[in-house]
Amino acid sequence: MQTIDRQPVRVLHPGFWNHEAGPDFRGAVIQIGQAEPRSGDVELDLTQRDWQAHQHDKNPNFANVILHVVWNDDAKPSLDIPTLALEPFLDAPLHELQGLLGGAGELPDMLRGACSAPLGQLTREQSEELLRQAAIVRFQRKGLELESRARQSGWDQALWEGLLRGLGYKQNVWPMQQIAELLPRLSDGATSPQAWQARLLGVSGFLGAAHERGSQDEYLRSLWDHWWRERERFQEHVMPRALWRLHGLRPANQPQRRLALASHWLASGDFTARLEQWFTAGDTALLPETLTDCLQPARDEFWSHHWSFQSPRLPKVQPLLGESRATDLAINVILPWFWTRARAGRNERLAKLAEDRYLAWPAAQDNSLLRLARQRLLGRQPSRGLKSAASQQGLLQIVRDFCDHSNALCTDCAFPEMVRSLVR
Repeated sequence: MQTIDRQPVRVLHPGFWNHEAGPDFRGAVIQIGQAEPRSGDVELDLTQRDWQAHQHDKNPNFANVILHVVWNDDAKPSLDIPTLALEPFLDAPLHELQGLLGGAGELPDMLRGACSAPLGQLTREQSEELLRQAAIVRFQRKGLELESRARQSGWDQALWEGLLRGLGYKQNVWPMQQIAELLPRLSDGATSPQAWQARLLGVSGFLGAAHERGSQDEYLRSLWDHWWRERERFQEHVMPRALWRLHGLRPANQPQRRLALASHWLASGDFTARLEQWFTAGDTALLPETLTDCLQPARDEFWSHHWSFQSPRLPKVQPLLGESRATDLAINVILPWFWTRARAGRNERLAKLAEDRYLAWPAAQDNSLLRLARQRLLGRQPSRGLKSAASQQGLLQIVRDFCDHSNALCTDCAFPEMVRSLVR
């Protein structure tokens, strides 16, 4: 294949299909002409003109694109990015290729990670132990990060920051962290869920945006009655609306709704005490269920019936927190927080309890990172050993410690040889 300006193109690795915002393929390894192979992203469009039409040139998510693939474009090269027109190099019509490539979502064996083959030679016990060790590393690392923050702001504040980051998902971790850092200033005089909602939704910028649209909703008016009296006091902390990423979120994950949930926790006055009671009691087999019960607030007159300020009233009550989100908070924040606090207090019994509960927690909801990790590392093997949340975390830790420091070709990655040493 050749670019539009006649430079040879070698695809050493096509990268990984990106199902989220940004370029279509991440982490490809491409060689253009006689230059050294480069690792970066690939964007697919119908024509060269779509690059500007879709505003990729203004989007920082596309800054690492190393190849622009188009269908068929006779235009002269107009971008600094190498462009490949694909149609001239195909030897069959698209409808035929579609049938041949119907399973393209699954990585071929030749494109799997270099560790996939040796991992397949491990016994079940060896696989489970490898993932368990990686999971413990991840668990302790999260705990130490919370401990580091607690030295600056106290244990309770470190917990709140972790919880709000967890409620932000990956799209809105940063603005949620900003709000969490404001909690000590926002807490003065806020005792009811509605007062907390007015402040959190006010400083987030969501309340002002909803009010500007002129909604006559009774709930919104009541929040505004709280907020307008004290917004001058918190004006310097109001966040720009542009900080929030709302595109592609599931309705239940809208940050307005998550802030409403946090308002109930903050207004309860005994949130940490209830968490401690949950931690030291209960049946291990019912951990996700009992934690969800502990974190689930009473029905909210507005947010139990709405996804956002603008959405119509839902016919059925929707909980503010689901079991899958409770699991994510448990394994990423709550249990590491209990572990590191017990460790700091030299309470080995409670530290071991936190670790045991972490290892016993049932598997969390699947996600794109886990699916890609399974494809690259486990290949066509059954997902053995991934029946707990800890084993999933262990797999993600291996990706972080090794895959993230190499490229799609696994250049100079030490993990394959490490696995081979276990087989010998």
